[in-house]
Amino acid sequence: MFGKILVPIDIGEFEVAKQSLEVAVKLSVTFESKLRLIHVAPSVVATYPMAVIPPSIYENVGVYEKSQLDKMAEEIALPKGCVSTIVRIGGVYPELLAEAEDWEADLIVVGAHRRSMASFLLGSTAAAR
Repeated sequence: MFGKILVPIDIGEFEVAKQSLEVAVKLSVTFESKLRLIHVAPSVVATYPMAVIPPSIYENVGVYEKSQLDKMAEEIALPKGCVSTIVRIGGVYPELLAEAEDWEADLIVVGAHRRSMASFLLGSTAAAR
């Protein structure tokens, strides 16, 4: 039923990621699905119109996050070819949808944390439409 399951992971919210990953792994085992962990890193934006950002800054965006995703993937009790990782750069909501379309995901398992004043005022990625 679900051949490909996409799991967004916020490296900074490990507890939320852990819960959604557990659910995704159970689904993957049940349906013999492939699993992809994704983290969306924010793009580098110059705050001053004339600011010059060294190219090395752009090259390092997402490197740490990719290493953390790879560590998580190694700990998942699924065959090696069943788990992959990717880091995309940009806005979380559009990049998740773009990856789901590009990879042809059948299901996206999104974790959510307890509501806070910020989520009431600004909303959350899980609630985005």
